[in-house]
Amino acid sequence: MDQSRKYGRVTIPTDLDVVAQTIELMKRWGADAIRDCDGTDFPPALQNLDAKIYATYYTTRKDNAWARANPDEIQQMYLMTPHKTAPGKQLRIHLLAGLYPEMFQVNHHDDIRRWWEVIDRTNGTIIPNTQWAYEKETGDVLIQAEPYHAYTVSFLAYIMWDPVHMYNAITNDWQETEHQITFDVRQPKTHAFTLERLRRFIEAHPYVDVIRFTTFFHQFTLIFDALAREKYVDWYGYSASISPYILEKFEKEAGYPFRPEYIIDQGYMNNTYRIPSREFLDFQAFQRREVAALAKELVDITHSYGKEAMMFLGDHWIGTEPFMEEFASIGLDAVVGSVGNGATLRLISDIPGVRYTEGRLLPYFFPDTFHEGGKPIEEAKANWVTARRAILRKPIDRIGYGGYLKLALQFPEFINYVGEVCNEFRELYDHIHGTTPYCFKKVAVLNCWGKMRAWGNHMVHHAIYYKQNYSYAGVIEALSGAPFDVHFISFEEVEKNPSILDSYNVLLNIGDAYTAYSGGEWWINPAIITAVRRFICRGGGFIGIGEPSACQYEGRYFQLAEELGVEAETGFTLSLDKYNWQEYPHFITEDADETIHFGEGKANIYAFEKTMVLRQINHGVQLAVHESGAGRCVYISGLPYGFSNSRLLYRAILWAAHGEAELHRWFSSNYNTEVHAYVENGKFCVVNNTYETQKTTVYRGDSSFFPLTLAPNEIRWYQI
Repeated sequence: MDQSRKYGRVTIPTDLDVVAQTIELMKRWGADAIRDCDGTDFPPALQNLDAKIYATYYTTRKDNAWARANPDEIQQMYLMTPHKTAPGKQLRIHLLAGLYPEMFQVNHHDDIRRWWEVIDRTNGTIIPNTQWAYEKETGDVLIQAEPYHAYTVSFLAYIMWDPVHMYNAITNDWQETEHQITFDVRQPKTHAFTLERLRRFIEAHPYVDVIRFTTFFHQFTLIFDALAREKYVDWYGYSASISPYILEKFEKEAGYPFRPEYIIDQGYMNNTYRIPSREFLDFQAFQRREVAALAKELVDITHSYGKEAMMFLGDHWIGTEPFMEEFASIGLDAVVGSVGNGATLRLISDIPGVRYTEGRLLPYFFPDTFHEGGKPIEEAKANWVTARRAILRKPIDRIGYGGYLKLALQFPEFINYVGEVCNEFRELYDHIHGTTPYCFKKVAVLNCWGKMRAWGNHMVHHAIYYKQNYSYAGVIEALSGAPFDVHFISFEEVEKNPSILDSYNVLLNIGDAYTAYSGGEWWINPAIITAVRRFICRGGGFIGIGEPSACQYEGRYFQLAEELGVEAETGFTLSLDKYNWQEYPHFITEDADETIHFGEGKANIYAFEKTMVLRQINHGVQLAVHESGAGRCVYISGLPYGFSNSRLLYRAILWAAHGEAELHRWFSSNYNTEVHAYVENGKFCVVNNTYETQKTTVYRGDSSFFPLTLAPNEIRWYQI
């Protein structure tokens, strides 16, 4: 192996008690950078090491003295009580019921009549301020109620234990650790303090090369219940980016009063699956502008000392959405984030406006994985295979690991495997950095968020999934390593400029009905439905997965039912006879396993007369195709990630785009292996995505072919 491939582009964690081991691992893994972590300290003995040194910097915590001295500028969160039904004309609701008592403190310092709301959830009305009162002694709200109506209280609470610090403390079983309080950098006193605090930190750490901000100012929504279990998690949530100071600034800019409901959203907390209201979008845009401006101040200070500024795309990241225009104005040198799979890697590697990107591979060196009987190497292998697919399309510039090195050292096989990963990453990077991967088609994922949630569709951070969404997240995962030019566009963009669709070969709409990802009432907007129908009629491809275009309206549930050739039985068409259940072979399913895994699927989808059904289960259509005008449409009930399903989606996109003739170009006959071509750069590779030997037939760009046997996990490179 080229010696250059044995060194560089790798960052590892360290701590006071693993100095010698750090030096040894740097040699074994070829690491050129070291870092501290939450709960560790950087060893003085390593300060003069010939390596780049990262210092984790917390803008919002790790200074409880300041927080306690300025309680009015402790960060806040909007919370809502559970629905509670009044048994009579009076109702008592305890605000912090079911929440971890040490995490929050009710904010009754600011005007509760202005910033709180009591809502009758039975009729949706706001209860006048004169009809409720707050008891400080008990923490209860007393409401003059209508008997048997249900009520909620939306209120502000100070965050007295930073959610990330709490998570780390629980996960790592930190005993007797002081709860770190989250302070609000946006407010005047803490703003000025923060700028000076950063200067002092940099001056006290002259050996540091990179200030790694973790992250900036506002934590995503993370709430723990009374038993210290995660109660509510939304990595995209804005409910902790709140204070009266911020809201007053928003009101002045927006020109209308703020309501708690803009965040609370009936208790859904405006999570990423909710179709965002105009007010919520306004608030997000306001926060992005404000956060970017303040973050730039910190980055400018960092640069003034000759240090690099890096942002962790994870904790306290709200307001720094990396694909939005405001992000580039911050002036960051780099972004680092956790890589749970291919989609999370593309979430990092596709970020514009930074000099380099870095991925923290999993698993973290935490005791939840690194314990007696733990199998970290299994998680690492699965993580690397999925990440590698995405790297071959758009590489990150560096990799690394986080956590506590001493835990990983207890697993020698894992240590050896990571060394192999580091060498392989450097080899990949040498091959593909600066190249242009060949793309067969240009596809767009259409939803309410567009580029704001690029690669994050259906994502729970670190590639964790919900039972109800893995059938959709799998589509995004498949796309992350597929040979297509993938974009994410919003309904609002289409409404403003319908011709935007003309630049794509295939549209995908993925998700459950009435969510932000399928679109809900956007589909009864004439501008949207006509634009998409025009696109299909003129030859475009449309792939709908789950409940695409779903919104009950004017005798249809799927508004694109005519184009898709399928409809959902919602109970309104039971009297309509349905006859089309015969399954047929098709180009899309030629490589499919005998049993296709549709995940949760959909049970009540039926096909129209001229639709070709490819798979049905108990008279419920799971996969079907239909031609409409000059266009082609594909319906899939769900598509969890897997190599077979990835191949099925690949074929579906080609067919929808009238591209069947292109199948045997840069193609592997075995779906466990894939071909990635870099035509402009005169090379291609064949990759084995499994840890078993695979045999395949490889097709070059001119459709010529050759047999190939690949060792487990092997990548073979060729010149064109």
